[in-house]
Amino acid sequence: MSAAVPEGAADPAATPPHSTRLVNLPNALTTLRLAMVPVFALLLLTDGGMDDDRRVWATVFFALAIITDRYDGMIARRTNQVTEFGKLADPIADKALTGTALLGLSILALLPWWVTVVILFRELGVTVLRFWVIRHGVIAASRGGKAKTVLQALAIGLYILPLSGVLASARWWVMAAALVLTVITGIDYVYRALTLRRTSARAMREAADRRAGGGPPGEPGRRDTAA
Repeated sequence: MSAAVPEGAADPAATPPHSTRLVNLPNALTTLRLAMVPVFALLLLTDGGMDDDRRVWATVFFALAIITDRYDGMIARRTNQVTEFGKLADPIADKALTGTALLGLSILALLPWWVTVVILFRELGVTVLRFWVIRHGVIAASRGGKAKTVLQALAIGLYILPLSGVLASARWWVMAAALVLTVITGIDYVYRALTLRRTSARAMREAADRRAGGGPPGEPGRRDTAA
């Protein structure tokens, strides 16, 4: 999820790759998260979701995957181990985990399909936008985006667990809060991405004009109109 990595400056995809080994700890954690997805799906969907023990184990695998998502990008940036593989595989692993969890819960009729569609549409859309603006700059992480990530993970975890009574009712309110933040932060991300593209393009044109005309910084270059 993106339940998993909040968009913004902490995004590994926004960090230039360094000359480093493909086999390293961050990439190993990302690969481990990808490998955990089918195991998680099997545990969740076995016996139509009626096996409580397997659903508890599915929750454990989901939580471990979320932990690897938290640390692989952080380690990669702090140790200068960002690679092209990591930039590509990390968001794929995030969406695979979140998507599998939401789709599985809807298949089991534990979560309405419209909730799954809204969240996945937003997460996939933001991923596309992230790569669309990556060459123009980094969109700073927002508090709403971080809160959305935490609430999504918590809500999904509560839905995976075989709960009843008050806790079963409370998880809907957690999911509702996550859904509201998902939509609001998605709209905000679209606005900031479009603004970044527009201002970046303007800045590049002004820089090109200055180089062409030799004007001072902040002043468009003068064009030579002589025949």
